[in-house]
Amino acid sequence: MQRERAGTDGDTAGRQVKAWDLPTRLFHWALVLLVILAYVSRRWGDEGLVWHTWNGIAILVLVVWRLLWGIVGSSTSRFARFVAWPWTAARYGIDFLLRRPRRFLGHNPLGGLAVLALLGLVGAMGVLGLFSFDGSDPLEPREGPLAGRVAAELGQAATDWHKALFDVLLAVVGLHVAAQVLYLVWQRENLVRAMFTGRKAEAAYEDEASAEIAGGGRAVACLVAAIVIVLGGIWLAGGKIL
Repeated sequence: MQRERAGTDGDTAGRQVKAWDLPTRLFHWALVLLVILAYVSRRWGDEGLVWHTWNGIAILVLVVWRLLWGIVGSSTSRFARFVAWPWTAARYGIDFLLRRPRRFLGHNPLGGLAVLALLGLVGAMGVLGLFSFDGSDPLEPREGPLAGRVAAELGQAATDWHKALFDVLLAVVGLHVAAQVLYLVWQRENLVRAMFTGRKAEAAYEDEASAEIAGGGRAVACLVAAIVIVLGGIWLAGGKIL
């Protein structure tokens, strides 16, 4: 384990080490953008829900890509490196509240659970959206690619849950943002900047001293596989893609 040479993450004079690979950072900000666009396209100007539907499909592709990348990607992106037991996360949370600094190069135990929660929520919303419909206009009903493959009752349930989970997602995102602020104020650790630059100040991190970065070709292969899985799955289920 390397000794901490920079007092805080904001100490630009300290040596920087690799923390996040480019594919993971692109995934993070692309998901943020797509979730915002999904809400905007649903609320304004997308009468046929065409953009909203493709937005949801793109989100599903990103989620599947992240699941694959969590298996074969860079060290800090792998689930095996950061997914912890709930009691481990709780212990870390207590240490954080008591201001007993514990630093991780990748996701800390609580952050790892937040990643799983966010992936689960947006993934569930994306799948439910495939079966959802909007019958507010009887002359031109709007529906997801697989809405016609299930009974009306199931379609209505999928629609209701698709909408309800968005409120849950907002709450989780709010907690996530609040956590970033607390880290910046309490530990002087700028996690948002690291997700832009991919680097953190060298320190005595508990998980690893520097990330092992996977090749870009592997990320592209995961993206192709994710597209095939999502679009192929819809097609095999008899859904309308175009």
